[in-house]
Amino acid sequence: MLDNLKKILNEDQDPKAIEKITAKLDNLLMSNEEIGYIAVQKKPAVNIFPDSIVVTNKRIILCKPKNLGLSMEFVDYDWDDVAASFVKEGILGADFTFSTHSDLTHTVDYLPKNQARKLYTYAKEQLDLLKSPKVEAAPIVAETIPVAEVVEEAEIIEETPTEEVINYAEIIPVAQSGYRDEKQFPDDKTGLGDLSQDELFEKLQNYKKLLDNGLILQGEYDALKKEILSFM
Repeated sequence: MLDNLKKILNEDQDPKAIEKITAKLDNLLMSNEEIGYIAVQKKPAVNIFPDSIVVTNKRIILCKPKNLGLSMEFVDYDWDDVAASFVKEGILGADFTFSTHSDLTHTVDYLPKNQARKLYTYAKEQLDLLKSPKVEAAPIVAETIPVAEVVEEAEIIEETPTEEVINYAEIIPVAQSGYRDEKQFPDDKTGLGDLSQDELFEKLQNYKKLLDNGLILQGEYDALKKEILSFM
């Protein structure tokens, strides 16, 4: 495991101390758990059995030697339980402190300043990940509309109300060019001259209704209108 930790070792760390800690942690790590950094106390006077602190991608582990170094006590806190972390640098080293949501505070003192800074940086990154987890974009799924609804919507067609046209037999379309079939209108025998003003006006209204309903063209309507107006 020591080979995997070379990237986090620095000149302030004792490789033998790191190897001793990782050997004891080997059976404690969970699946998919990776060590991010290890910081070891460096007391100014006697530094025979230093405490150490290990941060992984899942938790903070406090390692405290017991029984003259023959055993070790491990206390761990998941990142979900950690509220904040702090570093305080002094003349003889730095203190790394973290607090939990249950108002517990833990401090590991006499850490080399470089180790304390890297420890704090890693802890800050893990806490930031908890605050802003990566959200994977959900796949875009096209909304499926039931066939019954599609058919129902297709059948809903807005109908335009049409007006009833009376006396269809009396409406005789005239070509746009003004040509009038002599069999239909022999010598002005259309009968329009025999109609009253009200009847002529009623005929004109019927032609307009045919035009509005698309049954005759604009040119045909204009010719019929001209024909009727000539008798009014």
